[in-house]
Amino acid sequence: MTGLARSLGVRIQEPTPPADVFCSRAGCRLHAYDWGGTGPAVLLLHGGGLTAHTWDFVCLGLRGDARLVALDLRGHGDSDWSDDYRLATLAEDVVAVADHLGLDRVRLVGMSLGGVIAAQVADAHRGRVERLALIDVAPGVDFDSTRRVREFLAGLGPVADLDTVVDAALRVGPRAHRASVAYRMRTLFRRGPGGDWVPKGDPRPHDFAATLAAIDGLPGQLTGVPVLLVRGGRSRVLSRAAAERFVERVPGGRLVTVPDAGHNVQEDAPAALITALRDFLTR
Repeated sequence: MTGLARSLGVRIQEPTPPADVFCSRAGCRLHAYDWGGTGPAVLLLHGGGLTAHTWDFVCLGLRGDARLVALDLRGHGDSDWSDDYRLATLAEDVVAVADHLGLDRVRLVGMSLGGVIAAQVADAHRGRVERLALIDVAPGVDFDSTRRVREFLAGLGPVADLDTVVDAALRVGPRAHRASVAYRMRTLFRRGPGGDWVPKGDPRPHDFAATLAAIDGLPGQLTGVPVLLVRGGRSRVLSRAAAERFVERVPGGRLVTVPDAGHNVQEDAPAALITALRDFLTR
């Protein structure tokens, strides 16, 4: 992890791995990584199909500036699967983790689906969210551009060798960094009882209609809270025009574009994202 982070330009102040955190809400066990650190409390929420590990490189570079906690959304990573993946439910999970850790006021970073959930938290718990950073999500997103990736992730099954999954992922996204893809795949799988690698995530499809409707409502949810939108410069999900329209609709909204990054800005260009987040989150 640290070697790959350094190769991506991340300056690491403290390489100690994070601590596991578990808590339960409504019968669902939730998992998070507590990176420690000093400064304001920051909760990081990953996108659909990813896990809390997607923030590893960013947390390695930011932990000297903030108290960082990266969550596994229910149905992802080491959190339980569920029959309830409504956005309001996922938002209350975030609040439950904050309560478990004794964090009264927090700053949120949410990528894609995680950004939608972060906005839900900010809207429902206005006194608890101090500021919010959205990563590559705003009204006007084109999730059809991620169809091949989503179909690939949904089709993952038990495999004997993770290299075959990495090779397949690179055929879907040939511009991706192989070492980063290999690292991600190791975090998306666990060893099964028979020795094969099995996906951690719940394969049941996400309710994209509900998510898209919530994305359209983001500007109304984010009044009264400082907002930073970070867009990947080569993202096919969020166009420059859509990003600019969004920040114009949000009072005090700011836009930062990371040139050499696609939708997964935190994995493609973590050093640049760290710079943008540090400036915004530690004010």
